[in-house]
Amino acid sequence: MAEAITDEHVVKVLRPFVRATAPVLGALRESDPLGLVRKVLPAAAEVTADTAPSDDGAVELAGVDKSKRAKLLEGLESLKVPGTTAWADMTVADRDDWWVNRVGRFTVLIASVPGLGGALADRLPIQSALGAAGQGLLLSAMAAEHGVTDHADRVRLIAAVLFERDIDPALAAGADDGATDEQEDAATAELTEDLDAAHRAHGKITVKAAARTLWRFGRVLLALGDELDKRPQGRLWHRAIGVLPVVGMAADYLGERSALKRVAKRGRRWLDDQAGTQ
Repeated sequence: MAEAITDEHVVKVLRPFVRATAPVLGALRESDPLGLVRKVLPAAAEVTADTAPSDDGAVELAGVDKSKRAKLLEGLESLKVPGTTAWADMTVADRDDWWVNRVGRFTVLIASVPGLGGALADRLPIQSALGAAGQGLLLSAMAAEHGVTDHADRVRLIAAVLFERDIDPALAAGADDGATDEQEDAATAELTEDLDAAHRAHGKITVKAAARTLWRFGRVLLALGDELDKRPQGRLWHRAIGVLPVVGMAADYLGERSALKRVAKRGRRWLDDQAGTQ
């Protein structure tokens, strides 16, 4: 008989996980379609201010009529991605949905890849671990949008939504989990190793590094064993088709998308309840 997973063990696994989500979310927050907002928007503002262009984007815009530059700037500002005026005007609920629909597409695609193996892959906990990793990443993103920055609160959020556990705040803060600061730092560094390597090599987090990091997240969550079965999952028909080779990937993808939406709904409810008690 497998030994029961304690709250202390859940906290010990989730604290490095939560800390490691920060650089991933930071990179995803700064990214945008085709790099337009990160590169062209500052360049457009620089040119419209009649200052000397300082990069290729500004040089290209220098030959564009000022009225057209203004329209371009206005169009870029209307994109609903972090860093634009449109993003600042979005409600918290809208931002939650942005994380589900934009970032979720990446995380659930990675999580559904084991579906290529059909029933063989489903006998292993790989998909549950990857799915839980993506769901935990989403919950950390939502916490940030709701102004919840404390690691302990994010641990409690993930434990409540994914594993139906009401973790004591003091325990979630790492008071009794038995891990030293050095051990937690080392565990977090291991999870973000690929991100750090990508930064050193390319100056940014690559898609490959982000995917490998999600796999690292999944592997560390394997330590929670049967707790992973408690997380929101796809509907019955998703799982039925998911055992089939090849087409199982599509079913698993749709199932993870469905589950991610339920995670967002539960997470929003938990965050609202916490805000109401403070």
